[in-house]
Amino acid sequence: MREAAVRTLPDRPTLEHLRHQANDLLAGLRGSNPAATLADAQAWLAEQYGFRSWTELKTEVDRRADAADVADPAVAQAIADRFDLGDVVEPMRSVARSDEIGRPWSLRTTRGRWWVRSLENWWPIVDVETEVGLQSAAGRAGICLPAPVRSRTGAIVEQIGEKRWRVNEWRHSGPPLTAPASAETTRLVGAILATLHGLARPVDRISPWFHHRRSSDSWADLAARAKAAGAPWAADLAAAITTLADLDRIGGDGPDPEPVLTHTVLGPAQVRRGTGGRLIVTGWEHAGGLPPAWELADALMHWAVDPDGQVNVPAARGLVEGYARTASSVPAVGLAAFRGAVTSLANYVHEQVELALSATDADDRRFRERSVRHLLAHLPTTSTVEHLSAVVARAA
Repeated sequence: MREAAVRTLPDRPTLEHLRHQANDLLAGLRGSNPAATLADAQAWLAEQYGFRSWTELKTEVDRRADAADVADPAVAQAIADRFDLGDVVEPMRSVARSDEIGRPWSLRTTRGRWWVRSLENWWPIVDVETEVGLQSAAGRAGICLPAPVRSRTGAIVEQIGEKRWRVNEWRHSGPPLTAPASAETTRLVGAILATLHGLARPVDRISPWFHHRRSSDSWADLAARAKAAGAPWAADLAAAITTLADLDRIGGDGPDPEPVLTHTVLGPAQVRRGTGGRLIVTGWEHAGGLPPAWELADALMHWAVDPDGQVNVPAARGLVEGYARTASSVPAVGLAAFRGAVTSLANYVHEQVELALSATDADDRRFRERSVRHLLAHLPTTSTVEHLSAVVARAA
């Protein structure tokens, strides 16, 4: 449930991209509230980025106009040489702050533009060749993605200097999409999910992120730690304990469905609109095993919940319709199918709290504080999950 966290501005944000996101969001909001205005969408988008207003968000965009870092030219050329990209023609610049994979960079060479990632935080669920095999199969099946680039030795990941690096083709696109999305968009997402599941690529286990709580700490214990540390959001965490504990109980201890190798995090942050309106799917580094019903349930929570926590019925129905048009059948998404989604959310909340408690840099501490506050203020509830399950049952 990474979508529940505060969104991250790119290192060189533009108002044009924010306006595209606001317009996409408006189309989604009007699915359940025809009276929604562009100002409503702008206000909600600003909140997603952790700001109190659209004006405050625009001010931050102006401040960060030249915030990108520039890589060591020797490292940039070493990457270009190792991956046979030609000669570097302009400085390699950061695209965004580091995330759970590493930091993304933009590299221009005589052979074009490339999406480069450092991998300092990456812990893959499956080996990289299995992941790339999934991408290749997805591309052949019609899913649009930035294809991975192999080095001169045939490797996907190369150690250069102190870091591991990988390279993907650069696909021209708009900014990441937003949720709730329009039914038109969620139909396309549903079709992508059905295509991935139809590949039926085997995998030996369900991704641990969706299967096991990573910490044995109770929510009350975590809230006590935050209070003892003087965290400014400690009261927010304490207030969210009941919601988090209720979500933990969804799914119970029933038998695990059979997983398939799949994307696992197909939310708005990993999807962009490319040429001709086609959706471009990124984030394949998270590939792992999920039962199709679990991934469909997780997608519904990412794409079809309004800012007030209510189910956006047109978006949810659109996702299921898109899946049904592509697959021979739709997986049964009862309450138990949301087990993976709520486990993922629990792991993410715990991770973000730990990062906020350990932050020392002033800018990072402010970002982590905004992220945790936003995350806790927009948690789904058991009622949200029950409503989503009911919508799917009627639409399937």
